[in-house]
Amino acid sequence: MPSFLNDVSAFYGTGERNRAGQTLEEFLESYDPYKYKNPSCTTDAVVFSANGKVNEELTGLKILLVKRSNHPSIGFWALPGGFVELRENLEDTARRELEEETGVKGLPVEQFACFGDYDRDPRARVITAAYMSLVDEGSVRVCAGDDAADAAWFETELSMSDNTADEEWNVTEYRLQIRNEEIGVFTEALVEKRERKGLVRERKYIVRERGMIAVDHAAIIVQAMEILKRRVRHSGM
Repeated sequence: MPSFLNDVSAFYGTGERNRAGQTLEEFLESYDPYKYKNPSCTTDAVVFSANGKVNEELTGLKILLVKRSNHPSIGFWALPGGFVELRENLEDTARRELEEETGVKGLPVEQFACFGDYDRDPRARVITAAYMSLVDEGSVRVCAGDDAADAAWFETELSMSDNTADEEWNVTEYRLQIRNEEIGVFTEALVEKRERKGLVRERKYIVRERGMIAVDHAAIIVQAMEILKRRVRHSGM
């Protein structure tokens, strides 16, 4: 099949032929991208809001969530996100899905994690790139759209409920609470963080109890909040 790209000049390498005697163009013409089953890719956006400066305790911090109107996790609250289009950069997907589901647009976004456990979505093998942003709540207007039944700001609270260690791993258990009194929603999730000791910090966030937070989004939120706490602490804000 034809090359995915119109211009392949950046991919010639040394310009030699491969073991089958093919040029790059000939190789691409015969290449079948569907020979193997490919995973799908999505983005999820963790959008925080704060009035004034953010302190280390993240006091008053809110998060923007959407209520899912379709399976999976129908009726649960989720991060705004969706599937990446074939010719779309990841950060563009994050911004597009955020605007389609909440009406919020034009935000700077930062990729901070990738979640890819094979069992995280029942529809297909789905890998998500997680993005975060921080805004003044009063500067944006939220309006549910696309496949979101509702969109709202939620007060957040993150507390450590347990912390253990052995020779190889540090294990921290977090309790994440989200609430919106106007719509009468309060739920909490339990997330375990496992971090290997040493110079290479293998790290994993696992949802143990999800409450009414969709799929593994509680783990994504906890990781984003940890990053925010750490940056506030180091910046002295």
